[in-house]
Amino acid sequence: MNNSNPKQTQFTKKRYNATSVIYNLMEWPVEQLWYKKWRQKLWQQIHGPTVLEIGVGTGKNIPYYPDEIKLTGIDLSPGMLKRAKQLLDKKQQDRVTLKEMDAQDMDFPDNHFDDLVATFVFCSVPDPILGLKEALRVTKSGGKLYLLEHMKPEQPVLAGIIEKLDAPIHYLSDVHIARQTVANVEKAGWSIERVQDLTAKGIFKKIEASKPH
Repeated sequence: MNNSNPKQTQFTKKRYNATSVIYNLMEWPVEQLWYKKWRQKLWQQIHGPTVLEIGVGTGKNIPYYPDEIKLTGIDLSPGMLKRAKQLLDKKQQDRVTLKEMDAQDMDFPDNHFDDLVATFVFCSVPDPILGLKEALRVTKSGGKLYLLEHMKPEQPVLAGIIEKLDAPIHYLSDVHIARQTVANVEKAGWSIERVQDLTAKGIFKKIEASKPH
């Protein structure tokens, strides 16, 4: 198994299974304020035709899936997936497949998908670079990666505060708030094409990258 830390992965899986029932309620304020509009704009860029969503969660992106794509969604937590599957309408069931799978060890062949999407996922993947390398492996040459993420800001004072808060917040929620996801995407072998600040101080960003030819 291509997994750098099985114990941490199991911890993450159990944590998200436990919170799956109340997850949407927990995120409702930020979803209404920001996430919803960011998701909608992001999915307008996705043309596939074969698309992988990593960390489909409770299915918050499902309402925005374009009609013309064939989508596979994966998540580590069966509890989260159960809720996502309930959102699929009959039309979507013909072209959307949801599977329980670890982003760090995906059961797909090399060079399989045209586009990959993940929204607020790589803050909780135990080994984000390993997950991003797996994403690169299963993407076709020239294929695109689209991420919405929160991460450590560039501003030094704010970055210092975020770093101090990272450990307690991870303990409570399994989310890391001080990850450097743009750098992680590059370290995994992707070519960064565009990074857009979605909020002041650069905490929330949209990242677009491609797999080198």
